[in-house]
Amino acid sequence: MKTESVILASGPRKYVRCKKHNSTKQETSSEYSFTVFFEPAAEGGYVVTCPALPGLVTEGDALAEARKMAQDAIRAYLESLRKDGEAIPSDPKFVSDPVKERGRVAIPV
Repeated sequence: MKTESVILASGPRKYVRCKKHNSTKQETSSEYSFTVFFEPAAEGGYVVTCPALPGLVTEGDALAEARKMAQDAIRAYLESLRKDGEAIPSDPKFVSDPVKERGRVAIPV
């Protein structure tokens, strides 16, 4: 499993030309950084999750595609939080790298 930080930003300021009023308006954007996990999928590609954003799962056929899909999914998640008036969470601080183990359980037949 690969772990990376994904930074979302379009720059500190962006100017958009509004055709309707023939004017320029200024849009500001904020930059966010989140840890994401890229887990190799059995059928190929990668499954991507982000611990700070519960329920966020995406995938890509190659690592580069998975990175782009992660950025798109995180951006949509944050836009949804903002639209609903929810706070944008901060990235959790990990005290160490994730531990990978094989677990075994028994269930009655």
